[in-house]
Amino acid sequence: MIVDAHLHVWDPSRAPYPWLTEDLHPLNRTLLIDDIAPDLDRAGVARVVLVQAADNADDTAVMRVEAAHHPDRVAAIVGWLPLDDPDAVEEGLAMFIEDPLLVGVRNLIHEREPGWLSQPAQRASLGLLADAGLSLDFVTGSAGTLAEIPGIVERHPTLRIVIDHLGKPPIGGSPSERAAWRELLAAAAAHPLVHAKVSGLYPPIGDARAWGVDDVRPFVEHAAAVFGADRLMYGSDWPIVERAGGHARVHRALLDILDGWGATERAAVLSGTATNFYRFSRIHSERTTA
Repeated sequence: MIVDAHLHVWDPSRAPYPWLTEDLHPLNRTLLIDDIAPDLDRAGVARVVLVQAADNADDTAVMRVEAAHHPDRVAAIVGWLPLDDPDAVEEGLAMFIEDPLLVGVRNLIHEREPGWLSQPAQRASLGLLADAGLSLDFVTGSAGTLAEIPGIVERHPTLRIVIDHLGKPPIGGSPSERAAWRELLAAAAAHPLVHAKVSGLYPPIGDARAWGVDDVRPFVEHAAAVFGADRLMYGSDWPIVERAGGHARVHRALLDILDGWGATERAAVLSGTATNFYRFSRIHSERTTA
């Protein structure tokens, strides 16, 4: 079984997505699980984790409706709570506790100033997430943001964090940029509760289609060296992946990279890590006893 740990759905008629502009055509339209299901089936992807795509509660509602429509496909949801408002986070946690599918929180921190998660309100909110057993998806706009993770871990040693897209490595970048990313990712990986997603691996600048398997392979191999396969999880980053050549191209590339790995390591990246990190067994238990 393959688990896609990073898949988006959105519906602009039901939720605002300020970043989903005409520049992203043809992605600036309603895209739901039915639109990607054939590709998932061809790739052998059985379960998905739906991940927040906008900083509003309506986006989380869209994902919850999709989960209700596709209970055998959606294994978990990473939703949204306003991390800059700890009172609202505390109030919103009630919904997360009531719905076992809501396993984590993400904010579009890459759209904010550096150090946003280190501000007092956000520190309080992250403490609430840790106490509630929820995880944090850490999304970056560039590798430099990874420098914030050691400080977050020091302040919240029980908070489970997963770095989206391996922290946006500089695919196609200079040797110095690659070296900086390697060092920052290794520092983040030093804490055992920090995980990472092998997702969104295409050039962060310029043509997102300008990559090949050998351009991506060194970054995945470094991630494996510092995290171990049991802290890495596969994600397609659909629908954004369509800008990088499509779901099938990216999926085949990852399988090619993993081809030389041992069976245990492959199984961890393709399903085991996501299953453990997002606590699928607890979700299933709570849903069947509710």
